[in-house]
Amino acid sequence: MISRLNRYSNLGQRVIAGVIGAAAIIFAIWFSSWTYFLAFSVICAFTLLEFYKLVGLDGHFPLKFWGTFTGLMVYTTAFFIQKGILPVQYYFLLFPLGSLVFFIKLYKRDDKKPFTNIAFTFLGIIYVAVPFALLHGIVFILGDYSYQIILGLMLIIWASDTGAYFAGTKFGKHKLFERVSPKKSWEGSIGGAATAFVMALAISLFYDDLGTWEWLILAGIAIITATYGDLVESLFKRSIAIKDSGSSIPGHGGFLDRFDGLLLSVPFILTYLALFHY
Repeated sequence: MISRLNRYSNLGQRVIAGVIGAAAIIFAIWFSSWTYFLAFSVICAFTLLEFYKLVGLDGHFPLKFWGTFTGLMVYTTAFFIQKGILPVQYYFLLFPLGSLVFFIKLYKRDDKKPFTNIAFTFLGIIYVAVPFALLHGIVFILGDYSYQIILGLMLIIWASDTGAYFAGTKFGKHKLFERVSPKKSWEGSIGGAATAFVMALAISLFYDDLGTWEWLILAGIAIITATYGDLVESLFKRSIAIKDSGSSIPGHGGFLDRFDGLLLSVPFILTYLALFHY
């Protein structure tokens, strides 16, 4: 499949891969809580593995498989607790699991900087797994599983990315944050914001979990935080001198490239909903 997509231009690959990926995610979110859980567990796992691979390119040795396993346990535990299958006390199991990293590193004799690598191992869990785990707080914010808010958030972020890409390509002249991401422009950001707000208004016509103003507020939060999420990931890539986080998704780069905006948006979206949505 990927080899066939390589025949197309970058834009063609981006459109085809985007449509296929978006359709699969939309179906998983809409169909049931279990398909949503499975879809994002796969995304979480690949994003974690990609993060640790990139850290390794910079000469560090995080515990790749332990970090990925622990991150998935954080993700899975949060889902089962939010769904009501496990009591909240099961969160305490994550603390001894996290502490095992110190025992493991004691037996890594060739590790010259064990605590630096321990820090990068935990960074992957905090940067990737925790935001994916917090997604469960959004889908269960009303008590039972509800796909509307998370699906709406995904559509808003995708609309913002698409608008920013085309507006930046066509009109981009004034750099947004040249030191970190030379290609991003203010024109692209404005275009992305416009398409995100239009998408939020369209969603409000069909989804009633949030009112129109709440959808617009959610879009405003997503626009700002997703932009910073993209810049943070660009800063990470520049620190290890690479262009894309991977090549897993044709036309889009890697999983970090595709979901960087979501990672930083989720904590802010969930906080807003938990504090102000009644």
